[in-house]
Amino acid sequence: MHLNRIFAFSLLAGTLGALASFTTAPKSTRTYRADLAVAPAAFDHSSYDRLLKKYVNEKGQVNYKGLKANQKEFNQYLQLLSKNPPTASWSKPEQMAYWINAYNAYTIRLILDHYPVQSIKDIGSKIQIPLVTTPWASKFFTIGGNNMSLDEIEHGTLRKKYNDPRIHFALVCASVSCPRLRNEAYTAAQLDRQLDDQGRDFLNNPSKNKVGKSEAQLSKYFDWYKSDWTENGQSVASWVNRYSTTKMDPNAKVTYLDYNWNLNGQ
Repeated sequence: MHLNRIFAFSLLAGTLGALASFTTAPKSTRTYRADLAVAPAAFDHSSYDRLLKKYVNEKGQVNYKGLKANQKEFNQYLQLLSKNPPTASWSKPEQMAYWINAYNAYTIRLILDHYPVQSIKDIGSKIQIPLVTTPWASKFFTIGGNNMSLDEIEHGTLRKKYNDPRIHFALVCASVSCPRLRNEAYTAAQLDRQLDDQGRDFLNNPSKNKVGKSEAQLSKYFDWYKSDWTENGQSVASWVNRYSTTKMDPNAKVTYLDYNWNLNGQ
């Protein structure tokens, strides 16, 4: 019995010692194990994709009235956007897809907040915030805890960080002369194809661009954002010819179409 008690005591002491050793393991060991955690998946835009398929037709016209009557899923998607901004670990396509979808989704939110309206520009007169004169400058939503505006997404993030003029084919300001709002969400895996497809759609739509060999009537996008199209030795003509089925001469006469700010839907 005496020997059994000694053995039991020794076994208990050894167990306690092992536990003490585990609980006082160096922090670097625990940190190392934490570092093995799997990185979260890319942002899921599938709920937004379903909404676009339901409320946007092939021409990019939005059923604002229908969406306003059934906003629950749309608001849930906006909450996901708000709480999960891109991080440095995201790839460039993941980040760009996020910000393009965010711009378009919050533009829709802005229209719904003031619906019915004839034009997004009508909203500017309703904004009662000092120094805010356009709907694009209004900080009416938050991302990552920061109050943000549509201008900040377009000019402070997409144009500033990613240097890809094709974003102008994808950002939709809820107006007739804007590019077509795709009835699908932008995704990292499809982004390059989607942006090129938007370019072809925009440049070959005679209501938005009229391209001829010696003369072209282009969207004001090519005037407003001329510095984007002419970076890195490129030209407006080279971007037009990249997507237009009719090719314009480099020295073709260029004028700009009047911009139709009427709402892209009803």
